[in-house]
Order: sequence, then C-alpha cells, then structure tokens
Amino acid sequence: MTAALNPLSYSPGSNLTLGQRVDWTLLCVWLVLLSIGLVMVASASISFSAASVYTHNDGWYFAKRHCVYVVLGLILALVVVTVPISIWEKYASHFLLGTLFLLLIVLIPGIGHRVNGSRRWLNLGFTMVQTSEVAKVCAIIFFASFFSRRYHELDFGWQGFLKPLLLLGVFVFLLLLEPDFGSSVVLIVTVISMMFIVGVRIFHFLLLLSIAGSGLAAIAIFSPYRLERLKTFLDPWADPLNGGYQLTQSLIGFGRGEWMGLGLGNSLQKLFFLPEAHTDFIFAIIAEEFGLVGAVIVVGLFAALVVRIIMVAKNNLARGKAFAALATFGVAILFSFQVFVNVGVASGLLPTKGLTLPFISYGGSSLLICCVLLAFVMRAQWEVAGLNGAEAVPPQKSENQKRKAVIL
Repeated sequence: MTAALNPLSYSPGSNLTLGQRVDWTLLCVWLVLLSIGLVMVASASISFSAASVYTHNDGWYFAKRHCVYVVLGLILALVVVTVPISIWEKYASHFLLGTLFLLLIVLIPGIGHRVNGSRRWLNLGFTMVQTSEVAKVCAIIFFASFFSRRYHELDFGWQGFLKPLLLLGVFVFLLLLEPDFGSSVVLIVTVISMMFIVGVRIFHFLLLLSIAGSGLAAIAIFSPYRLERLKTFLDPWADPLNGGYQLTQSLIGFGRGEWMGLGLGNSLQKLFFLPEAHTDFIFAIIAEEFGLVGAVIVVGLFAALVVRIIMVAKNNLARGKAFAALATFGVAILFSFQVFVNVGVASGLLPTKGLTLPFISYGGSSLLICCVLLAFVMRAQWEVAGLNGAEAVPPQKSENQKRKAVIL
C-alpha cells in the first residue's frame, strides 16, 4: 500500500484530500466486478430471455433488470457511505430485532413468497426481497457490536461462550425453516470466524467447529433431497440426465472453455443446456467463454477485493476501532466463503448449493446487499483515514486486543 492510501501514515484530524481518503484500489476492483457481472448476465441470459414467455420474449430482459439493480446498488452504496460507523454500532440491536422480524414474517403463508419450494422472499410489489440476504448484513453488524463490547466474556467459562451461540442458533433455525441451507452455512462460518478473531478459547473454538460441522452434516444426511445432492456430487456422471444433469452440464462448460475460451457470447451451455446459467452457475459460463485464463482472472479479482477489505480491518484495529475492524473482517469472510462455495459448486468441488457469485450473478437482493456491505467497508476506510477525525491517542490495548492484532 502506498503512503497516499495508507490511513496509518496520517495523523488524526489531518487535512486529507478526497483522493487520500478513498481506497481507490478497492473501489476499482469493485467497479470492475460489477462491470463483469453486467456483461456476463447479458451474455448468459440472452437466449433464455428471448425464448421465455415470462420475459415477454425480450432477449435483454435480465440484462436490463440487472443494470437497474447495479444503478440502485451504487445509489444505495452512496447513501451507506454517508452513515457514520458509530450509527451502525449504536443501533446494532435494532438490526437484530428487525432481522428476526423479517425471518419470521417470511414464513407466514400469504406474506412470504414461495419459489422452487422455498419461502425466502417478501413481495413488495415492485420487487422481491430475499430476507436471508438482509440477515447476513444485520448479523455481521450485530455480532461485531456484541463481540467488540463483550469480547472479554469469551475468556470466562461457558456463559460468555454460549450467549452468542444461542443468538446464532436462532438465526440459523429461522433460515432452515425457509429452508435456506446455503445462507445458514455462510452465516455460521462468518460468525465463527469473527469469534476466532476476537479470541475465543481454542477448546471452545474446536468444540464449536465440531458441533457446527456435525449439525450441518446431520441436516444434509437426514434430508432426502440434500442426501441425493451429496450422492450426485460424488458421481454426477452416474445419472447425467437426471440428478447429475446440472453439474455435468457445468463441467462440460469448463471443458469447452479450455485455456482461452470460446469468446464472449459464444457459450453453448447457455443455450438451454445449463439451468440457472445467469445466476448460480454463471461462473461456468465465464469459464466456457473466457477459459481458464478468464476464470483465474475473476478469482484473482475477488482475492484482491478480500485482501483490501482485510487491510481496512487491520487499519481500524490498529486505531482501536474494534467494531469497525470486526465488521469489515466479517464482510471479508462472507465474500470469500461465498465465492469459494459458488466456484466450488460450479467446478464440481462442492455439492450443488444455490449461492450467488457476489457482484456477478443475476439477483437483485444479493447485488444490493453486496453493495451495502462494500460501502460499509469504504466508510470504515474513509473514517480511519481521518475524514471525521480519529482519537488523538489510540486507547491502550488489552491483552485480548493485542492477541487479535497479532492474528489479523
């Protein structure tokens, strides 16, 4: 990081220019990913849109809607950037209550909208809102506030350890009732990672991993359709026209792409061979049209994004801003794990699970929430760079905080 972009190179309250307050690398990577998403949604969906009665036979239907969501996401991001981090921390408990309310009402028949057997959406008339996406933001904000205030409790017996687990359990239980297994896993991984950074005892951490892993495995095994997905994942070619159809078509797309790909717009798998080509399996279309080189570049962009977010978290922690540090670290974990799952599913590394590729897959709720999260990170970077003035002398760190700094 250059001196012009490193917030720690400036004294608190210094008169910084706009260019010195913004992490331009983070911003540019974000805009590049949004641009790739817009192009790939248009490419992957054009054939399906042109032939679908639902889209009024408009080949650009999904591309137009995705473009609208991109614009809305950027507008929403501009709003979020203007909100001080202290406001998010102050009203963290309200986010918790609001999320629990949304996760409850979406389960009520007539209010929650059912799609493909899952009741995950609220129909607002002009758009559909996926409540599990909102829950991800609220969970990160709430648990970041909780851990930044009560991190010391994790060092004293089981009581401090079980409190956040009970709250996490309520989130996960409501998500599984929808059901939304993928979002449940993402949320568990994110919160457990935040607990590890805070400094939970290693015995408690390993026990938590065991319980979470065993619970998720039991849910997968004792649910017939999830068990079928696991069997299909192990050998998709055993039933390529039924249970293994989606995965085999995705793998064919990877094979067609080879090193350099078939070229933009030349994918064959999007021609009604690969279901969900513009949503959950859009990475397979990227690999087919741009080959291994294009796929690696996209993964590299996500890696750069996550690294920059972690650097923002480290800078906030160095200034004693525990809440901002934990929240931005949670965003980094959420993005990295969701990318890992999406790419892993498309490439056959993981069992099939419906998770979008951040900023690239078609999906209004996911795109808007991703923009909100990254705008929060940009605000955290903005403040630690001295826009609103930081503390003249950072507070003295406790032993736990010093341990967190070493880990980060």
